[in-house]
Amino acid sequence: MELGVGSVEGVLETYKLAIYEKDVERFLSVYDADVHIYDCWGKWESKGIASWRENVVNWFNGMREEGEILKVEFNDVTIEENSNLAFVHCAVTFAAYSGKSEEKLRQITNRFTFGLKKVNESWMITHEHSSLPIDMETGKGMFE
Repeated sequence: MELGVGSVEGVLETYKLAIYEKDVERFLSVYDADVHIYDCWGKWESKGIASWRENVVNWFNGMREEGEILKVEFNDVTIEENSNLAFVHCAVTFAAYSGKSEEKLRQITNRFTFGLKKVNESWMITHEHSSLPIDMETGKGMFE
């Protein structure tokens, strides 16, 4: 498995391309072995790359079975970094398309925060937190 990439922007690009390609190894290559993730889908929390791998494999296999292509777009990206640590917050839109007709099936936008550290000159995600605001009347997540 390749180690991360040399810029924070490169990590985001690898994240996006790996999801589009459904490439588990490439996707996980930007995560630290001790990553800690708070997710708003599936498992509430993943500690360590093995736990995160399980979620990612299930996610990508589900897209393959459904014949879906997932495109990712980062918006309102803010990056704060020094020589060894970086902090990113942004809105991430996931848009699912039919692999056959290329018709857009659905789209959601989540809020994301990433914490990264530099390991051997490559940026690695050590913490990720995705969230949705909650409608207080219905108790359901608001996707836009």
